[in-house]
Amino acid sequence: MTDNELLLAISNMMNEKFKANLTPIENRLSRIELTLENDIKPRLNSIESCYTDTFNRY
Repeated sequence: MTDNELLLAISNMMNEKFKANLTPIENRLSRIELTLENDIKPRLNSIESCYTDTFNRY
């Protein structure tokens, strides 16, 4: 094998390892985004609405 072929093989191996390590992080990020969108954001909107209503009353 030439040096370029060896470098390409090493590069491919590193890319595979990187992708394997990145997949769990991507999954966790997706779950966090869904939690923010489905749980946290509606609660914040509700809190904001309550504070705004109270502010407008007084």
